[in-house]
Amino acid sequence: MEEKLKKEVAALFDEKKIDYFVGYAKGSLMHKTTPLITKDKEEALKTVINPFIYNNLACYLRELPGRVGVVVKGCDSRSVVSLLQDNQIFRENLTIIGIPCSGLIDLEKVVSGIQVERHEITSIERQGDKVAVKAGGKEKTFEAEDLLFDKCLNCVLPVPKEADIMIGDKDSPPVNKEKSYHIIKKLKEEESAERWNFWKDQFKKCIRCYACRNVCPACSCTRCFVEVNRPQWVSPVQKWQDNLVFQMIRTIHVAGRCVDCGECERACPASIPLRSLQREMGDNVKELFGFESGMDKDEKPLIASYKDTDPNEFMR
Repeated sequence: MEEKLKKEVAALFDEKKIDYFVGYAKGSLMHKTTPLITKDKEEALKTVINPFIYNNLACYLRELPGRVGVVVKGCDSRSVVSLLQDNQIFRENLTIIGIPCSGLIDLEKVVSGIQVERHEITSIERQGDKVAVKAGGKEKTFEAEDLLFDKCLNCVLPVPKEADIMIGDKDSPPVNKEKSYHIIKKLKEEESAERWNFWKDQFKKCIRCYACRNVCPACSCTRCFVEVNRPQWVSPVQKWQDNLVFQMIRTIHVAGRCVDCGECERACPASIPLRSLQREMGDNVKELFGFESGMDKDEKPLIASYKDTDPNEFMR
């Protein structure tokens, strides 16, 4: 797949179909990748495909001028579609290179599973529904669903639907909705006071770094409400109440745009389970309005459309 991708990227540059390429390159650490954004063909040919291509590259598209070739997984392609729906980007400027995704490996789960330090891991190899890990003189084989990100276990679009070029055959991650929803399920079984205390404790950890906002393609406001002084929506002081307000407003802002890529949670240095908030909002949107984010570029955005079947008790 990687070699085929490089050939396609080289051809796009040679035929002058793109000005920029956005993909993945090897990171500075083992089993890591980093976004690759370049105008240089030779630099672009350093692109890689592996089970560690975490970043949702759609978040960079609004900032790049001209024609852009971009690599997308299924969830990323939904973000691209959502941006197209909001007229944040334009289809004629994009060459979308789709990669079928069988799930991404969560290094935190690997470290926990084999119980060694991350720098001791020498090899992580995906073998169908198994993952073989070598580290610290140990070798262990895991079920893939035990090491994949929770979001991957409930992926609704493993194969990008919106793509000009498709690399590789159709693939899909193992499905385990119970594992994917384990935090949400646990919270729903608790009383409201317990849920409140859970989120209170979580948002006490927030350092308001805004990494969750900065990696999110759905956060496309020119100026975020937290940076507005008049009126001041949240205090610059890191109080848990204001941290909660920030996340609640952000969750509402991305309703109908969030595609459950999980980047907010992965980027959080405090390990706050932010995906659970966004996933529950996404499920509510689907249940109430029959709308799934980023599935059809010709469909109007959730907030910009109205149907007779929409819930409207508040208007009666």
